Parts: sequence; structure tokens; C-alpha cells
Amino acid sequence: MEFIQQNILLVVLAFVSGSALLAMSVRGSGGHSVTASQATMLINRENALLIDLREANEYLAGHLTESRNIPAASLEQRAGELSSYKDTPVILVCQSGARSTAACSTLRKLGFNKVHSLEGGVTAWLDAGLPLKKGSRK
Repeated sequence: MEFIQQNILLVVLAFVSGSALLAMSVRGSGGHSVTASQATMLINRENALLIDLREANEYLAGHLTESRNIPAASLEQRAGELSSYKDTPVILVCQSGARSTAACSTLRKLGFNKVHSLEGGVTAWLDAGLPLKKGSRK
């Protein structure tokens, strides 16, 4: 007890930082990350919808087969195009996973129930030895 009294500032600092860390981990990132193999299973078993959040030039350079290109900046405005998929698994894809993780919370706020982010993005997809399709914008 004497230690706590003499070091109250350090104890409070440790408590606050620990609480903040716990709160962030409980809240999560707004979506559930899936690996390339988990994404493949969702696509094959549950007919998951793939949304590529990269810009058009990045998408045309190589994208997951059957993915739709909706750049992250226009996702909220174009979410109406996806309204029939609110109860279908939706996998958001970007180059590294950062944009897709942020976009998960946007779709969740709009009522999408099964939103996932491809962990590591297109880079991880390629690292797993999975194919990309070039050209043709969908």
C-alpha cells in the first residue's frame, strides 16, 4: 500500500493506458479480418462478394477475379449499389489491408452484417500464390 501512495502518478498512468488498450482491443477495427485462405472458403462456400477499394488504375493492373471496383473514397456514396448484399459476406480488398480495415466500419454503420477485410490485401493474396486478373473493370 505504501508503494501505491508514493507512486500514485505511475499507478494512475498504468491504469489509464491499460484501460485504453483494453477498450481498443474490445472494440476492434470495425470488421473482421480474414486470411487469403479464409477468404477463398467464404467465396466458395458462401458466395462472398469481393469489393476492391483501390483506385481504378491499381485495379486494372491486377485484381481478384470477380471483384467489383469501388474506390474507398466513394464507398459510402456508392453503398446503395450493394444494398442487396447486406446479409451476404462482403470481403473488402485493398493493396495492404489498411484501407479495407477502415472501410469495414463504414459498411457496418450502413447495415452490412458480414463485412470482412482481406488481411494483408492483394499483397497477401499474391504471397499465398493465388491468381489475379488483369484489365476489365467491373
